Amino acid sequence: MLESLPNLLAPKYFVVYAFIALAVFVHYRGRVRHRFYRQLTDHSTFMAPYNLLMYMFSAVPNKPFIEIDKFPELKKLSDNWQTLRQEALQLFDEGYIRGAAKYNDLGFNSFYRRGWKRFYVKWYDDPLPSAKALCPKTVELVQSIPSVNAAMFALLPPGGNLGRHRDPFAGSLRYHLGLSTPNSEECRIFVDGQPYHWRDGEAVIFDETFIHWAENKTKQMRVILFCDVERPLTSRIMAKINHWYKNTVIRASQTDNMEGDRVGVLNHIFSVAYYLRVPGRALKQKSRRAYYATKWLLVLALAYLIIVYA
Repeated sequence: MLESLPNLLAPKYFVVYAFIALAVFVHYRGRVRHRFYRQLTDHSTFMAPYNLLMYMFSAVPNKPFIEIDKFPELKKLSDNWQTLRQEALQLFDEGYIRGAAKYNDLGFNSFYRRGWKRFYVKWYDDPLPSAKALCPKTVELVQSIPSVNAAMFALLPPGGNLGRHRDPFAGSLRYHLGLSTPNSEECRIFVDGQPYHWRDGEAVIFDETFIHWAENKTKQMRVILFCDVERPLTSRIMAKINHWYKNTVIRASQTDNMEGDRVGVLNHIFSVAYYLRVPGRALKQKSRRAYYATKWLLVLALAYLIIVYA
């Protein structure tokens, strides 16, 4: 019987052990952590090997908030914040800053239930046709800065909040520029437990792979320019790898503001997969215990198959 058990010291299993070690590193990175069972199935766990390379070769400090003066090219955005604000508020008045009309926004789908809304300017690709037509000055500003990979106007309404989460991709950093905000400590974001409250015309950069969450306890909406900025790296090889990854995988998560905008392949898959989750959501509403028991059984079965058949 013992002879039939796999040799867990065989060289092929060291890949599995290395992955587990990297997942543990991600879990303990920073002061704030998910519960273990959530981290186990979180997308940041599966991205751990790639993200570790980004952390190792990062040309900026690996900490929650990064000094804005390390990105002088972004000053053009804050210098023109009133122009950006004007176009953002016009989009809001005309009803264009809104949630996704379909289940085709893989990256931000869970945010819409909490009141969050957006209008994409670009997403790891050329600007969206709708953005070119509706906010041309913003498109021109964003396109003049090569390090800006993605941009959108993001709205958090009065009483809105975003739960604790990590973003999966460490090849970029997150830039927020306050456009129309309550200018109050009651409307703020926490990154690894450190608070920051948005102010009109002020910019901040943070590492979105630390756990972060946001809240707006005021009676005024918050509108910001939200950008993904390429993480500076010390290695040209790593920079090329990062360029390839963002231009293939991350670009595939692009979605639309309206008909005529491109939707990436990952979001086409997500729109189908979402409906496959409906039975699971129904089970969760009926019995959370049964839902989590089933989820854990599937995770353990997958882990077993990987170990036995790797």
